[in-house]
Amino acid sequence: MADCSTSLDSSSQRASLPGRLFFLTFFLLLLLLQLGEQNSEEFKVVGPGEPKLALVGEQVEFSCHLSPYQDAEHMEILWFRHSIADVVHLYPERREPSELPLAQFRNRTKLLKDQLVDGAVILQLRGVLPADRGPYGCRFLSPSFSGEAVWELEVAGLGSDPHITLEGFKEGGVQLRCSSSGWYPKPQVQWKDHQGQCLPPETELILEDAQGLFSLETSVVVRRGTHSNVSCSIQNPLLVQKKEFSVQIADVFLPGKSPWKRAFIGALVTLPLLLAVPTMLVLYFLQKQQRSQENLEKQAEKDQVKLVAELEKLQKELEWRRAEGQAEWREAQQYAVDLTLDPATAHPSLEVSQDLKSVSSRAVTAETSPGPRLAEPERFQEQTCVLSSQSFSTGRHYWEVDVGRRSRWFLGACLEAVSRSGRARLSPAAGYWVLGLWNGCEYFVLEPRRLALSLRVPPRRVALFLDCDAGKLSFFNATDGSHIFTFTDSFSGPLCAYFRPRAHDGGPHPDPLTICPLPARGARGPEENERDFWLQPYESLEPTLGQW
Repeated sequence: MADCSTSLDSSSQRASLPGRLFFLTFFLLLLLLQLGEQNSEEFKVVGPGEPKLALVGEQVEFSCHLSPYQDAEHMEILWFRHSIADVVHLYPERREPSELPLAQFRNRTKLLKDQLVDGAVILQLRGVLPADRGPYGCRFLSPSFSGEAVWELEVAGLGSDPHITLEGFKEGGVQLRCSSSGWYPKPQVQWKDHQGQCLPPETELILEDAQGLFSLETSVVVRRGTHSNVSCSIQNPLLVQKKEFSVQIADVFLPGKSPWKRAFIGALVTLPLLLAVPTMLVLYFLQKQQRSQENLEKQAEKDQVKLVAELEKLQKELEWRRAEGQAEWREAQQYAVDLTLDPATAHPSLEVSQDLKSVSSRAVTAETSPGPRLAEPERFQEQTCVLSSQSFSTGRHYWEVDVGRRSRWFLGACLEAVSRSGRARLSPAAGYWVLGLWNGCEYFVLEPRRLALSLRVPPRRVALFLDCDAGKLSFFNATDGSHIFTFTDSFSGPLCAYFRPRAHDGGPHPDPLTICPLPARGARGPEENERDFWLQPYESLEPTLGQW
């Protein structure tokens, strides 16, 4: 009996082993699926968020990006209308007929991919038409992620100025006709008298052309007693804007009851009075025209005086702000430090000078890659930047960098222990406090969202002042001594100076980034001798390029 009992227990254990393996495998698969769902929910696609309004014939931009930011160069990005089957633009471009853009959008779209490495793209749509209104969306697709964002595009057209013509006498009055074209959506038209009271139109015709734009033609009969101004007002219901044109009609030109009979009897009875009427009318209109001209001249003088006063006030405020920024810049120069670059932190595509003061871009080859680096492909995921050999955790420190006429660069400071992965976002939340120039026309910072900056004079030399104890990093234009921007934050560790010249964009000025010699304390002002035609004031682009 004992032997039989032992044999039975062993066989039952062997029989239960496959079942345990099955449940263990099922549990692991369930865990992996849950992790995959969690990872897929970590990212989302962010679009314009609210309806966009575009004017007929102009250009509109749609921006989309991943949140949080990640590299989207190897993703498929689809811009669609109504549904993903209605393709507006596709990245990368395909040749399959089902993936070609709709005929309505061919040769009208352009994709800006400068910020694709950070998961942000901008689609430009040129020559907006009324038929373009409606829902749009963008979709990001990769083997591990899929998401989309949708929004509405509203289209509006502000038509031509109203044109009023005199058609002649009709039904005891004068018939006026008003016409205009190029409106969208369908406009609203009103006739009004000099008291602002609406006049009923005699006719009203609104037509739509092949492009979807509306033209209108309306008429009204002005009878005796209306007097003075009669206006034709056309309003766009979407833009809440209107265009108005008015004419002035003297009551004497409006026919009354039996005009010829009254004129004949009056001529026989009071011929001298009839001869005096034209003279009085001429004098009346001459005096009225003279008064109107005098009023216009007085109003123009008042407007000119007001404009001059506003310009003088603005100029004084600008001069005061500039003087204040120059005083702060001169005060910061007394904390100048002698910085050098650390070649060990330089990306393989960067070349550091022998005196450790300059850095520039170069092509990366097997022969030119300096020193020991990370094994492929990890080294090419690093940022194309270099840090200073010195780090700062307390005190105040000032240095200047000559950027020359380079069209792309980033300057600032970062935490000594920060991750320098190529996917890291250059924002304070990630441990970066930087100022950037993109394509030679837009200066900006990230705090954390992109903030475009307007500079009166583009700097050839940028000054940086770091106050560790106060938690401030300030940027100054050393070309004219003006203040550019100041970060205020709490630094969680030592900071290093940050230099990122960016890859050469083919421009005429591939200048390096160079650390300038220590300035003479308090003895230097703006570089007046460098203000050539390249440094004339300019207006920066609107910050509608999306996230970089």
